[in-house]
Amino acid sequence: MTTTSELVPDLVDEYLTFLGYADRPAPTVASLVELHQRHLARVPYENLEIMLGRPPSVAPLDSLARVGRVGRAGYCFHQNGALEVALRELGFVVERRHGHVWTSEDDRHTGVLNHLVLVVTGLPTDDNPGGEWWPDVGLGDALGDPLPLVVGEYEQGGFDYALTEVRDDGWSFLADRTGSFTGVEVSGVPTDAEIAERHASLSTPPDGRFATVLVVQRRMPEHVDVVRGCLSHRITPGGQTEVELTSYDAWRSAIEDGCGLSLAGVDDAELTTLFGRQLAAHRTYMETR
Repeated sequence: MTTTSELVPDLVDEYLTFLGYADRPAPTVASLVELHQRHLARVPYENLEIMLGRPPSVAPLDSLARVGRVGRAGYCFHQNGALEVALRELGFVVERRHGHVWTSEDDRHTGVLNHLVLVVTGLPTDDNPGGEWWPDVGLGDALGDPLPLVVGEYEQGGFDYALTEVRDDGWSFLADRTGSFTGVEVSGVPTDAEIAERHASLSTPPDGRFATVLVVQRRMPEHVDVVRGCLSHRITPGGQTEVELTSYDAWRSAIEDGCGLSLAGVDDAELTTLFGRQLAAHRTYMETR
């Protein structure tokens, strides 16, 4: 389904209602922070529909409509695409950037597009006189709040992050040591075609990064809840717990109740089949771990 731009005001109102707003927030720094936190709490990062064999569109309007319709968005291309539309409609000035999430130094500077980055401009504060902010609801287990685009170290709920360089065309970011990745390199402006092409690659089995293991991540103010395959984790600054999910009921509860993932529009038969596949892969993984 392709959503038309005429529906944007209604789609944004549905999105805001899903996040618990009674009224539209004003385009301020405080509102940006609150919207960011509410989105993370209600719309976890996930690849459920990819794993069910129906990768959702990464068109921003489609992603926004999906949040209002079923309470899900997807991974970074979906999450930040939906947020981008909402922010523009609310009066924020938003720009896109090309993101490369990396885990090893060998991969750091390859520049492959694997993340959609947003920049909100025109909101100066005493600590951020340039007025540029980086909201990101698509990093899964990283940012809890938008970062000012100012070089420095930032603590959020006990997790530590750093902007090591801010350039005219982008910036360099280091994640907390507990995270699932090491950093992000941000550069120019990606096109819709580039994002669609990368989405097709990332979501197509057998080699697509998001097409092999179910991942659900919810970043809360002081912890992160994660389900990866048939393992559930709660990550805090002091460490993490790990629980094996070897029954369907425990697995479903972990993604739905533990991570807050809406399962609207997904029937039990689909989920049961997916669980069976994930459990078989999990047992193989645990034998060689």
